[in-house]
Amino acid sequence: MPDEHDHEHDTTPLDQVDTGTADALSDAGTATAEFAEQLRTAEDRWRRTAADLDNLRKRTAREIETAQEQERRRTARSFLPVIDGLDRALSFAENLGEGVRGGIEAVRAEAAGALRALGYPEIAVEGVVFDPQLHEAVSVVEDSQMPARTVIAVTRPGFGTAERMLRPAAVVVTRLPDGG
Repeated sequence: MPDEHDHEHDTTPLDQVDTGTADALSDAGTATAEFAEQLRTAEDRWRRTAADLDNLRKRTAREIETAQEQERRRTARSFLPVIDGLDRALSFAENLGEGVRGGIEAVRAEAAGALRALGYPEIAVEGVVFDPQLHEAVSVVEDSQMPARTVIAVTRPGFGTAERMLRPAAVVVTRLPDGG
């Protein structure tokens, strides 16, 4: 009868015993690496989507600004024939009473004020040096009393600025006489 203390013992050294721990750690390491790659991919997609959204916001803001500017310009252009008509009326208003002339001047000033509010102020020109960004020369006259390229008359008012022109002022410009 065998002694109850007689057991067969495994004499395999511990460093050679397969406990499955190495495989489990290897699987966990692989899973962690796969998860990290998925996380990097998701973060990359998120960043690209956030950048796309930011670009969309900026583009939309630019498009809105462009549409508003086009509408502002279209509205301002509709005032030009009114101002031109009022200027023609003022040129003939010498024979009319002061009340009528004053009324026409007031309406013209109101129309010019509306253009100024839309971002197109009237271009002040008489006595200034000709500027091709603000003026359109429709006539040149010799004048030895004035410096060359001086605006001496306005034939049609202009509205806007050098950066934002609705219409340049049509002007008469001086030049020095030949030989003088």
